[in-house]
Amino acid sequence: MSLFDTRVPAVLLRIDRNPFHHGTLGAVRSLGRAGVEVHVVADSTGSPVSRSRFVRALHPPPPPGAPAPAIGVALRRVAARVARPAVLIPMDDASAVAVDRLRAELAPAYLLPPARGPLAERVADKAELAALCAAVDVPHPLTLIPDSAAEAARAAWRLGLPVVAKWSRPWLLPTDSGLRSTVVVRSPQEARELYLRTEEAGSRLLLQAFLPPGTDRDWFFHGYADRTGAVRGGGAGVKLRAWPRGAGLTAVGRWTPDPTVQALAERIAGELGYRGIFDLDFRRDAEGRHHLLDFNPRPGAQFRLFSDTADLDVVRALHLDLTHRPLPEGVPRAGREFVVENYAPLTALRPAPAGRERAWGARDDRAPGRAMWGLWGQHVSRRLLARLRGLCAPAGERGRVPSARRATAVAAEPTGEEKAGSR
Repeated sequence: MSLFDTRVPAVLLRIDRNPFHHGTLGAVRSLGRAGVEVHVVADSTGSPVSRSRFVRALHPPPPPGAPAPAIGVALRRVAARVARPAVLIPMDDASAVAVDRLRAELAPAYLLPPARGPLAERVADKAELAALCAAVDVPHPLTLIPDSAAEAARAAWRLGLPVVAKWSRPWLLPTDSGLRSTVVVRSPQEARELYLRTEEAGSRLLLQAFLPPGTDRDWFFHGYADRTGAVRGGGAGVKLRAWPRGAGLTAVGRWTPDPTVQALAERIAGELGYRGIFDLDFRRDAEGRHHLLDFNPRPGAQFRLFSDTADLDVVRALHLDLTHRPLPEGVPRAGREFVVENYAPLTALRPAPAGRERAWGARDDRAPGRAMWGLWGQHVSRRLLARLRGLCAPAGERGRVPSARRATAVAAEPTGEEKAGSR
């Protein structure tokens, strides 16, 4: 007999248009293998996720930047097609914030964790997160919020160059602006010019003290806070390799239980009264303290790393808890690895004594992996062609990029996980 109430389907919501979002595929497979009917509300154009045999139906998403009411309309349309209550799982920050705002409106068509106010928006907002960390005594990089371009330049000097620049609500960034959620700025002028794009970005600019990367310094924690507040279904991991290198999403990660990271995660979730799935990013400083960089109110892209000996992960924990089923007790599989094959192909081929979860490849669901390699080849070819065109451009046209725009294009050492491939 299945542990799961397979009468209750799951609906995955993702507004971001990234076709290489392997976290969505992980959620599809995790629930589909358990016998749960999975519906995906996301842009399926050219996405390997659409090839998974565990997808029951694909539904068109609301457009990027859609207001909460438009997202509500799309979800009610899906609910009418599903025709019975379903567990709703936001897969990106924009979705999580919108669902939190629409909680009362979406019930009873969708099952959601209980909440104390609009917490998703508070924790996803980088400015709010700095204040929350201070309130619950969780280490966080020194953060300044300038109120003018001149103040941004002064703040950069005060923090000590280089500094990290973040937009407080990255899900509001226009897709065609060239702005990135997190960049490193190396001069007061770059900070000043970046501030001048605040209106375009749609949220406040933050400047943070730079914590340098290094071996065993980038950590993450995934968990599910159940109806009682107990944290289940996840664990602590260390980022072994990032894409871009030293900067972005987790290309290779390892399950590394750590009592300090576990305690910090449980403290902030408990103090806030948070319920549901969450993904935290930490960076350890030279003194060994773990600073919380990001609180994502949704599954992290590598959540399947934390599948224990009972095959429990955060997505399965959510479905079991919301359908009032007991959560099985498993043992952490310390040392287990997660690898994103297109970002770390050689690692994917090496032996993994403690086991490995691949983002795309799976013996029981091969089509998404094959589709990914075809799409990735096209993506790399387009990038190489664009670079060659740039090299062949007349010398006087090369490098004509204003310093603030150049800063937005730099991929060097962002302190949090780059959301383009995750989050």
